[in-house]
Amino acid sequence: MIQAENLCFSYGSRQVLQNVSFETEKGDFLAVLGPNGVGKSTLFRCMLGILKGYTGVIRVDEQDIRTLSRQQMAGMMSYIPQKHGTAFAYSVLDTVLMGTTHELGTFSAPKAKQIAQAQTALSRVGIADLADRKFTELSGGEQQMVMIARALSQQAGLLMMDEPTASLDYGNREKILSLLKDLTGQGYTVILSTHDPQHALSYSNKVLALKDGHVEAYGKTSDVLTSELLQKLYGIHAVIVDTPYGKLAAAV
Repeated sequence: MIQAENLCFSYGSRQVLQNVSFETEKGDFLAVLGPNGVGKSTLFRCMLGILKGYTGVIRVDEQDIRTLSRQQMAGMMSYIPQKHGTAFAYSVLDTVLMGTTHELGTFSAPKAKQIAQAQTALSRVGIADLADRKFTELSGGEQQMVMIARALSQQAGLLMMDEPTASLDYGNREKILSLLKDLTGQGYTVILSTHDPQHALSYSNKVLALKDGHVEAYGKTSDVLTSELLQKLYGIHAVIVDTPYGKLAAAV
């Protein structure tokens, strides 16, 4: 679905990404780990085509993103931000419909096809009952669910999320991560950055670990996510233990 080869990016003289390479396949759940300031958000902005001054290559479905229009990009990947405030009290349905705008002309209104896509997306996320509610009146967890539904209505196979659960309570965080895991089983590819290695242990099948802008580790979660890696990334002593409920990470 997406491939990066020798990706480098600098802000002026400060190099943020250094020869970052990785790839995902259909149905992958890739967790991007690393402490603050290692380039996770910069990596996302490069993959989304927002930052263009990088060297190396980023491909989506084997196409160099430099050759793709914004409309083409929107049909292939969707981005779910950590925060998504709005000054307008759009309904939930209208908010989800915004994910279909790449299918429409500049001054075209959504048609029956787009409305059906939005309603289907709401049902898949399990929030069809919120369709007529105002987005601004929802809780943080509900708003995040709406944004996932908007991404699904976009009908892009790649979902990208930069620390999407950072401000959510435990219940909403687990609901969203479980939903994303379920979506990978339906053929979606998820790339999610997180500060919590437990998210990777519980939900991802691949890990990309960044430190000082370079790849410290990349591969299957079960192979690369170790106590030694956590020590390198975060400078703490940690253990990963097997339990009847799966692997758990704990600082000791």
